[in-house]
Parts: sequence; structure tokens; C-alpha cells
Amino acid sequence: MNALITGGAGFIGSHLAERLLERGWTVFAMDNLSTGNFENIKHLIEKDRFIFIHGSVLDKYLTERYAKECDVIYHLAAAVGVKYIMENPLSSIQCNIHGTEVILELASKWKCKVLIASTSEVYGKNGGFPYKEDSDFLMGTTTTTRWSYACTKALDEFMALAYYKEQEVPVVIARFFNICGPRQTGQYGMVVPRFVRNALLGKPIEVYGDGSQSRCFAYVGDAIEAVLELMEAEKAVGQIFNIGSSHEIQIRDLARKIIHLTGSDSTIKFVPYEDVYGKGFEDMMRRVPDISKIRNLVGWEPKVTLDELLIKVIEYEKIAMKSVFNKDNVLVYNNLIRASPV
Repeated sequence: MNALITGGAGFIGSHLAERLLERGWTVFAMDNLSTGNFENIKHLIEKDRFIFIHGSVLDKYLTERYAKECDVIYHLAAAVGVKYIMENPLSSIQCNIHGTEVILELASKWKCKVLIASTSEVYGKNGGFPYKEDSDFLMGTTTTTRWSYACTKALDEFMALAYYKEQEVPVVIARFFNICGPRQTGQYGMVVPRFVRNALLGKPIEVYGDGSQSRCFAYVGDAIEAVLELMEAEKAVGQIFNIGSSHEIQIRDLARKIIHLTGSDSTIKFVPYEDVYGKGFEDMMRRVPDISKIRNLVGWEPKVTLDELLIKVIEYEKIAMKSVFNKDNVLVYNNLIRASPV
């Protein structure tokens, strides 16, 4: 079996590539490295059944070259992180909408099964917890940049379901809730790696707002298993599924927990949202998934606890902080296909 993973050098994409290779698949991993990192897949490059394509999903002709060879497409390429989206709204919108359009068009043409990665952001400001897949969306105004990401991902879902209904493309939609683990970067605002790295360095841990906002964090390995099980389940086709943990923690308590687990002497510094994202930024105080739908269909639920997840990230960051990656090394590998990003 052959799989194309868009965003294949990203955090989730690299873990998915590993699991598919373990299952004996051939994996084509495409990434323009705008937010993905070659370091994430460097250890896979020498494997015979792994091919990395340095290029953009927006390049339809390049993407088709590999999509037509594949049985399954995992479409993970997207703008990531609140910070990145706030700073790059136009490219984020273009990537999320046009990238998904390219993938669905090619999947229809070459008869591929597709997983579309969506997000808990689509629920917006809906205050009804926990979120079920058929819960209403409640978006903020279009003058608040933050909501552009939620709107584009919601449109991706509409587009995927339209391709399923009108052209019988077998699509599965996964709404991820705060997936965390080794290889995730804090560069674009992801809270766990950012907190862990500062704790290990003894720097203040910056908590935005008063820290009373809560989130549910799930381990990437558990999320990958959920994706693989859904893609093997015929009844999942044409459906949307929440993937995440239902264990809630306030962000200020997460900071305290990380300080404890690292044995750090870091302090907690509370920073107003507007100092980070600008005036008018809106956040959600809670975000909790109802995972009964996926549990009832395939029996999936998270296995790794929050403490176990954090320990895995801490151990990874300790090693990562000791190493320096020279990007010129990209050129020495045989299974790297370079193309000009669009």
C-alpha cells in the first residue's frame, strides 16, 4: 500500500509516516518546510519505502505526480499555531483552502481514500461542553484575524463532504484537539513544548491571560492510532470525528505541573493576550471534546496520561537542546526529492 502524507515533515505527519512504515507501507511525505522541519523525518530518509518531496501541496502538478501512485492520502498540510496564523493570515487562508481543494480534486481523479485533518477551532466560541461532532459553530467577526483559521478549516470540511456526496470520494474528517508529544515546536505558540523548554532553561514560563483557560491534551501516538483505525473502518467514510483527550487542565496548572516534573526553578509570568497577539484577540476559556462517537465506532480512546505525555516531551526536549541540526545536510540524502515550493 502507498500513502501520500501532505505536511509529512510536520509534527503529526512525521509520526504518522513512522507508523505506516512499520506496517510495511510506502510513504511519500510532501512538505514545503514552511512550518514543518526536516529534522522530524531525517531518521526516515534512508529507508527504502520513504520518499520525501520538498514541495507545496499548492503545486497541483507536483502533488498529482505522487497522488496518482497512492491508495490513501493523509492531508495534514495546513497553517499551524495561533501565532503563525495571526502573523501570516493570507498565506494561511490560501494554504488551508486551496491545498484541500487540490487534494480532493486529485483524490476524485485517482480514486484515493482521504483523511482531512481538521481542528477543534471550528467550534469557535460555542459554550456548550463537551463538543460533539454535530455541535453548532459560533465564529467571531471577520475583523478578528484569529477566526480566519477556524473558518478555513470549516470550509475544508464542507468541501470534503461535498466531494463525498457528489463525487463519492471516500473521505474521513478528523478534528484534532491539542495533540502533543515529541517533535512539536513551541515556535508558533504551542503551549506544551514552549513551557517545557523554558522550564528546562530556567526561564520564566509565560502564561497568556490569567491562565484560567483550560485545554485537553492528547498524546500524538494515541492520535495516530485513532487516525489509522478510522481509515480502516468503512463506516467512518463521510463522517467527522473528534480526536483528543477529555482530561481538562487549566493552563496555569499545566505550567505548575511542568515546573514540578522538570524540577525547574522557573517562575510563572502572566502576559496579557494583547501583548502577544495584538489588541482585540479572543480566546476560548474551555475546549473539551466528546469522543463517544469514535469510541463507539472503533473502540478508540487515549491511553497515555497527561503526566506520561509531559515526561515524553521533557525527555525529547532534553536531547533536542543538546543537538544542532545543520540544514545543509538535507542535500546528502538519496530519498529527498526537491522541488520549488509554490
